[in-house]
Amino acid sequence: MVTITDFSKANKKKRTCLITGRIYPGETHSSWVIHGLIKYLCGKSATARSLRSRFVFKVLPMLNPDGVVAG
Repeated sequence: MVTITDFSKANKKKRTCLITGRIYPGETHSSWVIHGLIKYLCGKSATARSLRSRFVFKVLPMLNPDGVVAG
């Protein structure tokens, strides 16, 4: 699991957003979506900084690794 937030504002109450990917073997496109999302949320844009200051993002890039490998 990857946690993305503004840790300098950790003492503030923030809502948590859980994002999962690759739940089923055929969801190959979700790997690209999760990759883009992580890249965006870690970026330097004003919107990304605002999101990090207001939310804690918990990202599970691959929820079912055994099914993806065996599928």
